[in-house]
Amino acid sequence: MSESMRGLKRTHRCGEVVGATLGSEVTVMGWVQRSRNKGGVVFTDLRDRSGILQLIFEEDDCGEEVFHKAQSLKSEYCIAVEGRLERRSDPNPKLPTGELEVRAKTLRILSESETPPFPIEENTKTREELRLKYRFLDLRRPDLQARIMLRSKIAAEIRRFMTGEGFLEIETPTLIKSTPEGARDYLVPSRVHPGSMYALPQSPQLLKQLLMCSGYDRYFQLARCYRDEDLRADRQPEFTQVDMELSFVNADDVLAVNEKLLHTIFKEVLGVEVKLPIQRMTWREAMGRYGSDKPDLRFGMEITDVSETVKGCEFAVFSGALDAGGSVRGLNVKGQGHMPRKKIDALVEYAKGYGAKGLAYVAIQEDGSVKSSFAKFLKEEEMQALIKAMGGENGDLLLFAADKNKVVFDVLGALRLELGRQLELFDKNEFRFVWITEFPLLEWSEEEQRFKAMHHPFTMPMEEDWDKIDSDPGAVRAEAYDIVLNGNEIGGGSVRIHRSDIQEKMFEVLGLTREVAEERFGFLLEAFRYGVPPHAGLAYGLDRLAMLMAGADTIRDVIAFPKVKDASDLMMNAPDVVEEKQMEELSLCFRENKA
Repeated sequence: MSESMRGLKRTHRCGEVVGATLGSEVTVMGWVQRSRNKGGVVFTDLRDRSGILQLIFEEDDCGEEVFHKAQSLKSEYCIAVEGRLERRSDPNPKLPTGELEVRAKTLRILSESETPPFPIEENTKTREELRLKYRFLDLRRPDLQARIMLRSKIAAEIRRFMTGEGFLEIETPTLIKSTPEGARDYLVPSRVHPGSMYALPQSPQLLKQLLMCSGYDRYFQLARCYRDEDLRADRQPEFTQVDMELSFVNADDVLAVNEKLLHTIFKEVLGVEVKLPIQRMTWREAMGRYGSDKPDLRFGMEITDVSETVKGCEFAVFSGALDAGGSVRGLNVKGQGHMPRKKIDALVEYAKGYGAKGLAYVAIQEDGSVKSSFAKFLKEEEMQALIKAMGGENGDLLLFAADKNKVVFDVLGALRLELGRQLELFDKNEFRFVWITEFPLLEWSEEEQRFKAMHHPFTMPMEEDWDKIDSDPGAVRAEAYDIVLNGNEIGGGSVRIHRSDIQEKMFEVLGLTREVAEERFGFLLEAFRYGVPPHAGLAYGLDRLAMLMAGADTIRDVIAFPKVKDASDLMMNAPDVVEEKQMEELSLCFRENKA
């Protein structure tokens, strides 16, 4: 039977009693983690978001009625207890409150609980689908609560820092115009404008640029954003973006304020000192050395270009790639020359998942002899030259990919990370940042047979490359920058186009006619006619940042109510059908999919 808490007021959370005076009277409230009836005494572990605290019920202290009620306590009962704070006779060093307990005098069962579908405990082995179906219970787990609270602390530090640096927190709308140039929009039908749709923002990009046009100088917000795209462990259909924009600045100004921001967040939330200034690396250098524009710098194993070394050899895989304008590059896996053939074959299969037709390898034995998948196609001096170019030593394993550059980078970049994980080459507790700069402005889409913006169509080209926009668009670099942490892009931004002529030319290069550009972005082009300040910005994925800071494996562990891979919510059963009346009000009907 549930009881009222009338007349009771909580004095401490469970974890807060460590600051209270021994012998003082306290009132605590929370959930029963577990209860142990030892005959004349009942020990109950009480849990709330601050931690776990032991309660002790003895009939001589609390009376027969309270003791009898304590004997009925079960897991997840919600209770309130008044009692005296004492030192435990059997301290538990695993708990921050392990030296304390509350000797109970009163007990109120605020609500009873059915037996939960899984234990509410840290590091549960319960399958994720079940936990997400009962997310309201899953969120009671101490380790998950710690991650959600850490995320809250990150957000609080961001707001404190940004306002201290003169940024204004301004909200932008979440019902906007669809401007398809990137991921798919989530669309919202309008009831009062039949046949018309709003879009949920993929980011506040255009709106924050308009705020710069309006003179607000420094803007930020923790913005909800939406993208209708295939999901991965670090993606959700809706997410939170730490968004900012600054006027009268260049790229160095943006990077400087964000280095201070990162330093503050990591110091205040984790007690970690971020070394400043953060290393910078151009996109071209990152791709060449690590095969990725988000390199993990916690370990070495850099990619080596051996195209010149193998030029003219008789191995058709190498010569064919070079003749087709590609390259031959390799990884030196130090000390792994003894790797069994079965493991090497598994790496080959892994590489095929990233577009490789296969992998060539050279295993240098401890005695200097060589086992290779292609030795018979190379002369002895060619093999030795290749080993030397790779820095190969006795005991090393050399892996090679030969193909178009994009395939080679994708394959070796992914393979490097996989080997780093398998061989435990990095410290999981290290935080290693790097700025990636000078991205290409455009990338060619084979599917659409046109250039697309690598970031977005509002990124300023580097001034020294602008004269190539017609003759060699792919060679134009952008004033764009990403901040990368441990192989994860946690944020990105750019200097924006603030000149109408450059913006119009950019639309032209992207294949947008004046009419289409005006239809989609007319409000922005109109604003550009009225004195636009030079401006630049950056946005972080708060979910991804919190995931990395919390040491979680997925952003679902730092989001209160996440969705699963098909973008559905298992707890709410969303998306779901709606009443026919609602559809009629929106002038909608579903067409049967005959595919």
